[in-house]
Amino acid sequence: MKHILKVFKIGGGILDDEAQLLAFVREFSRVAGRKILVHGGGKGASQMLQDLGIQPQMVQGRRITDAATLDVVTMFYAGKTNKQLVAALQAAGTNALGLSGADGNVIRAVKRPVRDIDYGFVGDLPAGSVDTGLLGTLLEAGLAPVLCAITHDGRGQLLNTNADTIASTVARALAAQYEVELHFCFEKDGVLADIHDEASVIPQIEPGQYQQLKAAGVIAAGMIPKLDNAFAALEAGVEKVVIEHALKINAPVKTVLCRS
Repeated sequence: MKHILKVFKIGGGILDDEAQLLAFVREFSRVAGRKILVHGGGKGASQMLQDLGIQPQMVQGRRITDAATLDVVTMFYAGKTNKQLVAALQAAGTNALGLSGADGNVIRAVKRPVRDIDYGFVGDLPAGSVDTGLLGTLLEAGLAPVLCAITHDGRGQLLNTNADTIASTVARALAAQYEVELHFCFEKDGVLADIHDEASVIPQIEPGQYQQLKAAGVIAAGMIPKLDNAFAALEAGVEKVVIEHALKINAPVKTVLCRS
């Protein structure tokens, strides 16, 4: 029988607010068993770029990462953000280990090819990019890996990789060893039937129902790529995907995505 593994991903809104981040850390530390935390960088990286006189470049919500930007986001994601998170987790009683993709060769990416847009030093994750053996060893030793959005190509080049993609790819890769739950944590209690009604959380969504909700316009905009990615993870062996409020991960109100 496989052990349960919970992979949590947190993003900007939580990382940008110190009080909320510490509240999330306390909730994460209450989660028993094997767990992994994946984080992005929030708005702080863009602010640091501006402070250094570098104008952040975004296309459709995705960062263009030139050489100067890569230096800054590496410092911010793999340095400041990752180590502050690890320190906060240690204070809350979780023995955490912060990692970039280069550390232990845990996540090896490939530089995104130039098509319509040159994203610069951005990494995509092909099959086999995650070292599941190393992550399994850390988990079985009682450590909680904390993975940032910096990966590498195995030839000395660091790359900036979308944190949602990292979380989904890690969850898929470990599904052969564990019964994996993938948790996307943000500022809402789950997927809402009415975007103007915070109490309208849809408790469970199956693939057929998801298509109906998309067609009706109930699920739209930025939630579509997140849920498309989530259902792809389910098809790839992840047991379930949870969309939930970052400060209520131990509460019953949330949206659970299921295969059937």
